Amino acid sequence: MGKRIHAQQQDPPGQTGEMEPEPRDLMRNYSGAGLLSGRRALITGGDSGIGRSVAVAFAKEGADVAFTYLVEHADAEVTAAEVRDQGRACVQFDGDMAEAAHCARVVSRAAAELGGIDVVVNNVATQMPVEQPEELDERQWQRTFDINIHSYFRTIRAALPLLSSGCSIINTASVNGLRGNATLIDYSATKGAVIALTYSLAQALAPRGIRVNAVAPGPVWTPLIPSTFPKDKVEGFGERVPLGRAADPDEIAPSYVFLAANKLSSYYTGEVLSALGGEIAAG
Repeated sequence: MGKRIHAQQQDPPGQTGEMEPEPRDLMRNYSGAGLLSGRRALITGGDSGIGRSVAVAFAKEGADVAFTYLVEHADAEVTAAEVRDQGRACVQFDGDMAEAAHCARVVSRAAAELGGIDVVVNNVATQMPVEQPEELDERQWQRTFDINIHSYFRTIRAALPLLSSGCSIINTASVNGLRGNATLIDYSATKGAVIALTYSLAQALAPRGIRVNAVAPGPVWTPLIPSTFPKDKVEGFGERVPLGRAADPDEIAPSYVFLAANKLSSYYTGEVLSALGGEIAAG
């Protein structure tokens, strides 16, 4: 993404089509090699951003896809159409992943629609910056945890009876889970928890042959940014990293393909791939 990001703002949860520049998130320059042929993937937060790119990349590699989203119906339809254009099945489920019952429900419905689940990608997330720690109230703290880490555990717990040797779980962490962030305190805490959950489950599930890994991106240009940051924080987003820019979602999705494909990563579990644009990982 060569264009500079200018000041802009949207209401949460944000829409891809209103972003300027519009992110590259449809994997147009990506060619699959059948790495996920016959696999069935569930992706939470798959309507836009990283989740959308992962859904399309998985489809290009031969996987059928189910994904969740909150209320972004227009974005969800674009993602579903792109997956189906690859000749793969796609189902989408709207609703709030902060609710425990919804997490269990989407796993059950995805398995029923696709005939099973082989890959779980926990990607859904929310964030809301605060200037001072005292501004972080109980309601925001609880919701951030419900979406960013509780939904991951609940989705995995519901999916485990469906997973067997050779299956894969991939969690989306963040650079903020590695180093913290003064204005994203609750978000950073959940992303640190995602990394610890990944390490722990990798050990617990290794005897079953189920691999658990994470991707921890640095700045990525997704609807989450203009819909949660003030305009002055959006302008020039990502320019402080050594590469001098934020990533597009298309640049992050191949990491998920790598971790999902047994042909490429059968000996990888408990790993955190950090796509940080040249920053040195702090974890």
